[in-house]
Amino acid sequence: MNIEIFNTYSKTYENFIPIDSENVRIYVCGPTVYDFIHVGNARPLIIFDVLVRFFKFIYPKVTYVRNITDVDDKIIIQSKKNNENITDLTKRTIEAFTEDAKSLHVLTPDHEPKATEHIPEMLKIIKTLIENKNAYYSNKHVFFSVSSMSEYGSLSGMKLDEMIDGARVEVNSLKKEPGDFVLWKPSEKGEMGWESEFGYGRPGWHIECSAMSEKFLGKQFDIHGGGLDLIFPHHENEIAQSCCAFETPFMAKYWMHNGYITVNNEKMSKSEGNFITVRDALRRFSGEVIRYSILSGHYRSPINFSFESLNESKSALDRLYRCSEGFEIDNNIDQEFLSALSKDLNTPLAISRLHELAKEFNKGNRLSGQLLKSSSRILGLLNVSSSEWFTKKDQIDEEKINNMISERNKARKEKDFHLADKIRDELKSIGVSIEDKENETKWRLD
Repeated sequence: MNIEIFNTYSKTYENFIPIDSENVRIYVCGPTVYDFIHVGNARPLIIFDVLVRFFKFIYPKVTYVRNITDVDDKIIIQSKKNNENITDLTKRTIEAFTEDAKSLHVLTPDHEPKATEHIPEMLKIIKTLIENKNAYYSNKHVFFSVSSMSEYGSLSGMKLDEMIDGARVEVNSLKKEPGDFVLWKPSEKGEMGWESEFGYGRPGWHIECSAMSEKFLGKQFDIHGGGLDLIFPHHENEIAQSCCAFETPFMAKYWMHNGYITVNNEKMSKSEGNFITVRDALRRFSGEVIRYSILSGHYRSPINFSFESLNESKSALDRLYRCSEGFEIDNNIDQEFLSALSKDLNTPLAISRLHELAKEFNKGNRLSGQLLKSSSRILGLLNVSSSEWFTKKDQIDEEKINNMISERNKARKEKDFHLADKIRDELKSIGVSIEDKENETKWRLD
């Protein structure tokens, strides 16, 4: 099958030709574990999960690595804010992340390395970069010298001055040039850190992925994925480190980046009050509904996330489940469905084909119902039987509804009527009507 991918590096559509057709190797940047993941974080989880499912149907072996960043300044700041031990914070957050990913029907990757378990590999790369004159030591810090790599900036397509301005690189007297980035930094006494020949400290963010991808996938691999926001500086710097340390012409052959998510047509932001965690969304809808909603837009395009859109996704899934009743998964996959995914992972087109199969089934074509059920698994949809799906009270249980009502009652008591009205509207959008009595609030499913 001819598979087409938009390569961020070349900025063109390319036919996917694996380095080794017997083992396609994929690396995707995972979470920094200091808090619950939000719906924006969920998008790459789901998108690249579909890519891996699709490739596993096409190729004999796929090795998928998704890392966990468990050493980072954000983690240190959050642990101090919580007055919580860093290990306890990361352990708790990793467990929550794993639960959320499972709820979204995201398969466990072949390898899920933690940064803290690969410090020796990072230090080895840093030492090599210094020996190769690509990095330098400066007062307990080690910096990568961007001017030492002539191809620096090829991924983002920006000139160095533009990248420095765009990243708001802090002027640092320890650096030779403003654009140089840290590979190793000192840790204060009592902070997370490791002993090294450069002093007690911790790695920079970028070096972590270079070390872990090389260990599990080799010095060169097929696909590196992540969100659009990672192109610069994270992925740009990964390329610089890896290519200079391993003396290779490229790190990953193809680079894939998913677009942003807005919430109610506004940029998601904690300060704007429209920051939605996956846990918040899962209290109102099932993970499969969230997954369907995210896959309804092309991965490279921005998509708008709202509870109204989730309600629409729930109705769309209902239609597919009605037409897949009684069918078991087999190895017959619809060819038009596969063709859609082969065109730069066009999940909206693939979903459209699923609905065409549903229409054909309703006209009496039972084969279409079978193809619908079997094809949907590549998108991670139709994961349960139709009878189970329709006995879940529209995917909402009483505990979730009661929790939302308790939050609303608390908001009313505190005279936060804006929040109270918002929760009422959210309940209404998922088919729940509420009635305030003198001493209680009653609800019903419409």
